[in-house]
Amino acid sequence: KPAPGDLEYCRVAIDLSVVSVLLDAGAGGTWRYRDEITQTQYERSEGLAVASVRMFDSGLFSSDPGQRHRVDDVALSRLDASQLQRSLQVTEGNPLPGIDERVTLLNALGHALSHQPGADVLERPADLVLNGIDGDTIRADELLSHILGKLNSIWPQGLYYNDQPLGDVGCHPAAHQAQFASGLVPFHKLSQWLVYSLLEPLEWGGIVVTELDGLTGLAEYRNGGLLIDSGVILPVDPNLCDQPLAPDSEPIVEWRALTVALLDELAPLVRNCLGVNTPAFPLARMLQGGTWSAGRRLAKEKRKNGAPPLTLKLTGTVF
Repeated sequence: KPAPGDLEYCRVAIDLSVVSVLLDAGAGGTWRYRDEITQTQYERSEGLAVASVRMFDSGLFSSDPGQRHRVDDVALSRLDASQLQRSLQVTEGNPLPGIDERVTLLNALGHALSHQPGADVLERPADLVLNGIDGDTIRADELLSHILGKLNSIWPQGLYYNDQPLGDVGCHPAAHQAQFASGLVPFHKLSQWLVYSLLEPLEWGGIVVTELDGLTGLAEYRNGGLLIDSGVILPVDPNLCDQPLAPDSEPIVEWRALTVALLDELAPLVRNCLGVNTPAFPLARMLQGGTWSAGRRLAKEKRKNGAPPLTLKLTGTVF
């Protein structure tokens, strides 16, 4: 464990967290990763997590052979699909959805780090994150706003508003009465997951992220799958469960929006059952230790491959 206020350890951990989160979109039900060090086989999020650590440790994301444990713009910009395929053990018999999109995302992060307008070159993700923090505390919503402002341009798909890329934002007719950005439904699942993932690294650097309930629940398929598999959300058309659906399709946008809203309703019920208050049991704790795990467990009970109840066209950059 690092000493309190160890800024370099903090920077290394931020670098690793950023690439790990960006690679953590859905892996599908067939991909596996065998870790040569532990001789253990992993799948889904665990596989991507272990693979991210091994790639980081190998220096794949660093352009400086003398500093393997860092991520920089040069290495990210020159990363290609064949390198990532080898590192993630992707073959014809071990496919990972969205491998090209994942490479595009990391390439775009490299470009963003070296092309921040009105600022010095930010060659590491840690530079970008820490340059948005003034002092030893920052609210979670402020950190999210900073990350969105700096990184929204990296997402390879998505809507634009006033010529600005919006990232993980959907469109739904029920939102058309909004006075601002009519019809748009923001999710920012990976960006919010990144904020949650930065809590420990920033704490190691002496920085505390406050007011975690300023973030929403994560609109991803384990939380949303729990709500469908438990009968809280029911598809109007049962055939929806049998057809591949794109992340920006109306049913998926509606499912994700309902997931965010219902997680807010679920949190106080869980707190009441446990006899705890909001500071002791923020929404983030329920997501990490409750709904995500329960969603995965229920999916495995209902379907052999543990897939979500709705069939998603995985792009490697949203779920």
